[in-house]
Amino acid sequence: MTRLGAAVIVTLNWANSLILRFPATNMADKLFLAVDLGASSGRHVAGRFDGQRMTLEECHRFENSPVAAAGHLYWDVLSLWSQIKAGLQVANARYAGQIASVGIDTWGVDFGLLGRGDELLGNPYNYRDCRTEGMLDKAFSLVSREEIFAQTGIQFMQINTLYQLLSMQLSGSPLLQQAKSFLMMPDLFNWLLTGEKVNELTNATTTQCFNPRDRAWAGNLLGRLGIPTHILGRLAEPGTKLGPLRQQVRDELGLGAIDVVLPGTHDTASAVLAVPAEQTAGQRPNWCYISSGTWSLMGVETPEPVINEKSLKLNFTNEGGIGGTTRLLKNIGGLWLVQQCRQAWKSTGRSFTWDELNQLAAEARPLAALVDPDDPSFLAPANMPDAIRAFCRRAGQTAPETEGAVIRCAIESLAMRYRQVLAWLEELIGGRIDVIHIVGGGTQNRLLCQATADACNRRVLAGPVEATALGNVLMQAVSSGDLASVADAREVVRRSFPVEEYNPGDSAAWNDAYQRFLRFAIL
Repeated sequence: MTRLGAAVIVTLNWANSLILRFPATNMADKLFLAVDLGASSGRHVAGRFDGQRMTLEECHRFENSPVAAAGHLYWDVLSLWSQIKAGLQVANARYAGQIASVGIDTWGVDFGLLGRGDELLGNPYNYRDCRTEGMLDKAFSLVSREEIFAQTGIQFMQINTLYQLLSMQLSGSPLLQQAKSFLMMPDLFNWLLTGEKVNELTNATTTQCFNPRDRAWAGNLLGRLGIPTHILGRLAEPGTKLGPLRQQVRDELGLGAIDVVLPGTHDTASAVLAVPAEQTAGQRPNWCYISSGTWSLMGVETPEPVINEKSLKLNFTNEGGIGGTTRLLKNIGGLWLVQQCRQAWKSTGRSFTWDELNQLAAEARPLAALVDPDDPSFLAPANMPDAIRAFCRRAGQTAPETEGAVIRCAIESLAMRYRQVLAWLEELIGGRIDVIHIVGGGTQNRLLCQATADACNRRVLAGPVEATALGNVLMQAVSSGDLASVADAREVVRRSFPVEEYNPGDSAAWNDAYQRFLRFAIL
């Protein structure tokens, strides 16, 4: 249990649990509500700002997982909508009359379609659905890989919205034929809340349908792929006030005219806003971030997109950030491997807490086996431990047998991937990165944080844990005028939340293991 300043008590573990309790607070404080939807869970988090510090309180949490039906994977959008409303009711009961605004963030790439009369056309597909298999090659047969990257600057992944839309177009999907409006997941929920249809910029940039140089939809590219462009909506910047809740929502939930404000609706954009880094304006960044959760997003902030032969070769992505910045980053498999191992063992009756798994991994032999966490075999395997062992055998390694050895393999492999991406980032920005900031749920995995420091031979600063929700409420505070800028928001983070420091140890064993890792690691 750690005390943050004098304002809030927090209990944390690396299973992404968060319990905070406020003491009595000044009624003059501003309260902002973040609805933070992740690919495995969702939460409503209240941020209270007293003019100097921000404190957080989770007031509602719920599960989120894809639903398999008729050979496809979908998001249960109406269940999610019900949970959003339930959380609003909980927050209203707890903070009646105090909520200044609410903002929604989610994962990227997935979307819903509205037809004539704003009729929702089916459940949105989950990005791990099989319909995008082979779509990269189909796209390259129509428009070259080089040209797609030149127009979008986005990392090539089959989950990207571009390939989801292409699969619908090539299959003659009646949903796409009937569509009148395209809404990313947070846009869809914002429409349900307010009736306003916009495409928030940071999430739009994840689609590979957006031109970051023009800061507009890549209409020419989409037209050449046969993807309709009339469905794409008006782009809106983070900080935009969409307006109050629909009257119908207010009446149903007993709420007042609470404003809905756009944060960085892509969860990583919000998380990066909450990185407690200091940087002199106009100088090259000497720090990078890892937003660590189901996915690991590792990158730097740049004033302009970096779209050139090198970033194409290294398969980096240029996504929109807060305040007109670019998030030059790499998507990495993340703690998905660990989460799916735990789920696989649970299905056979062997249930482990996150702390138990962490302890087992700490006791296992270090650097015994490594995998590439971004190998396609780990995207959606039937059994993750078996997939990890199979990869090790294919790579000529002894496969990890015990639960602890499997988890240690996954964690140390992630750290090796971070080292590889760190070297590429330094190439792209033309200088050394001295500090790695880890934010998000992965900060609670001390073994991963230390492995990152050891593998990368860099100082690691871990925290805050609830970076996405924090960035969400901070953007609302900027929109309301309570904070003047991103720099001010990060100063609030530094004042409000501690970070834990990890320093590298003996690097010799990691250097040797890294050479083994490079034999099978992909771009």
